Amino acid sequence: MSQPTLSFLLVLIFAASAACNGQKTPQAAAPAPEPSAQEQAEQPANEPANEPAAEVANEVEAAPAGERHPAMTDPSLAAETAPASYKLNFETTKGTIVIEVTRDWAPNGADRLYNLAKIGYFNDVAFFRVIQGFMVQFGIHGQADVNAAWREARIPDDAVKESNKPGYVTFATAGPNTRTSQLFINFGQNAGLDPQGFAPLGKVVEGMDVVNSLYAGYGEGAPQGRGPSQGRMQAEGNTYLKSSFPELDYIKSVTIVE
Repeated sequence: MSQPTLSFLLVLIFAASAACNGQKTPQAAAPAPEPSAQEQAEQPANEPANEPAAEVANEVEAAPAGERHPAMTDPSLAAETAPASYKLNFETTKGTIVIEVTRDWAPNGADRLYNLAKIGYFNDVAFFRVIQGFMVQFGIHGQADVNAAWREARIPDDAVKESNKPGYVTFATAGPNTRTSQLFINFGQNAGLDPQGFAPLGKVVEGMDVVNSLYAGYGEGAPQGRGPSQGRMQAEGNTYLKSSFPELDYIKSVTIVE
């Protein structure tokens, strides 16, 4: 049987969490049949967090102005160790979001996010799954060849040290040790995700109002809802999104502030 998508896993987990807490489960989060193999997505990591943050291995050089970084299609070139803490300024179509990452919370995830930001991965990347009261998801690239390279560039799980609180940022997952490039920002108190291995690596410190304003009109993704299909996003990139889902918001650029 094919691996379930992140959308499917988060749907089931959110429904269970809501039931335990006596909350009403949103209509968009109702369980649905398992998607096809093409609809596969990502996950969290179990690495000790005691490595010196100052250690930097395989330093990633910036690409020349106007050129695509070679790591976009060769993830092995993006393997730098992140600082102990750093901030990311996300310039979006709705305004600026500032995320503060603490490497000790989730070392593998913090390193991966740092490298993705450094090579310009998130430029023109959509917030493609916005579920009000739950989370907003992003990280599928706008170009198919980049997706083909990164969807198998998995990192090991991190231990869960922080809870999935409102504004906390976490990598998506499709099972153990499957995190690649997709992340989500929690809208609500999603502690039910914690025992499932979703390890937050940082939090929004400025611009949560911007996060809350991201376009949510498409709801859950296909096949459970009328939103974008992750399979088609992987294969067709932004050509598919901009023609079929023109109201989506996007990340325009990300700047690292160490």
